[in-house]
Amino acid sequence: MKPATLRPAAEQDVLDLTHWYAEQGEPGLAERFFDEARAALREVEGMPGMGSLRLGELAGFPGLRSWAVRHFPVRWFYVEDAESLDVVRLLGERQNVAALLRPDQADPAT
Repeated sequence: MKPATLRPAAEQDVLDLTHWYAEQGEPGLAERFFDEARAALREVEGMPGMGSLRLGELAGFPGLRSWAVRHFPVRWFYVEDAESLDVVRLLGERQNVAALLRPDQADPAT
């Protein structure tokens, strides 16, 4: 198991998306989103290599993997190193992911 560390942009993504789902009006939707996002991240921590490299390659971000959050149109984006996961973003599938993940756009803080 490799622990995940969220970059500030990824932390903000979680907050923004949770608030957005809360505003949609269905009781419990934000809580379900948050729980599913955490569950997806735990899956990645347990088996980091299972995430797809495809979107990272499209964005020109070598080694960047993605993993979908079940029941929601969002994906975690992360890089695996020897001991941990560097979680770069949590983005919606309708966003211009390739543009947002270009290395010159990525949050340099870890």
